[in-house]
Amino acid sequence: MRVQSLTLAAASAALLAPTTPPAAHPQPTVWRESTVSAADLLAGVSDCTPVSRGRYRRDYGSPANIPVCGTRDVVFWKADMDIDCDGRPGPRCNVRTDPYFAASTAYPQSDGRPLSAERLPFIVVPAPSRRWDYRDHGIGGGSVVAVVYRDRVRYAVVGDAGPQGIIGEASYATARALGIRADPHGGGAASGVTYIVFKNTKVSPIEDHAAAVTEGERAAKRFATGSRADGR
Repeated sequence: MRVQSLTLAAASAALLAPTTPPAAHPQPTVWRESTVSAADLLAGVSDCTPVSRGRYRRDYGSPANIPVCGTRDVVFWKADMDIDCDGRPGPRCNVRTDPYFAASTAYPQSDGRPLSAERLPFIVVPAPSRRWDYRDHGIGGGSVVAVVYRDRVRYAVVGDAGPQGIIGEASYATARALGIRADPHGGGAASGVTYIVFKNTKVSPIEDHAAAVTEGERAAKRFATGSRADGR
């Protein structure tokens, strides 16, 4: 990733990288195509009513021009995608492959271990600040997210928190599923990614991706239907 995520464990844990060579590629997450189209979801987020008190940067040094927007049912932002490899070390995500690697995530899985960025699709939200606090909008660890890139829709969960002034980051597994280069050192997408977080949703355990897809489909259908009814 190009910015270091905020984590709850000590950074020294990052030294626990695997000793085996990164030859084997992690098993890909099994995705099924969303029955709700990218066009239907994007139609519902075409207009922005800001819910953040200020705007975010894509990366350090870039302009602060990205608001967090909201509707009755979702919050969303349109940004780039940096690659988050933090969490449980693996062949593709470790201290050797990612210069900012940290072996922890803001939200652990049900057995107390960090999430696996290689295997679990999740996104990174900015740490709470006066600019915006995601917790005030029915969002927390395990909240369901639709990530839209070009004509693809993939479902993920909120799994990590990053710097207070930066937005636009998701796990290695999320990038792979969207066809985005998942290299934590120079991969990602420069623009064109829409993150739609469904309020008051929660997957438990957080690592149950099949449950995230099921709940994501349900929430996306409700949102798309409601958007059409409202004329958005």
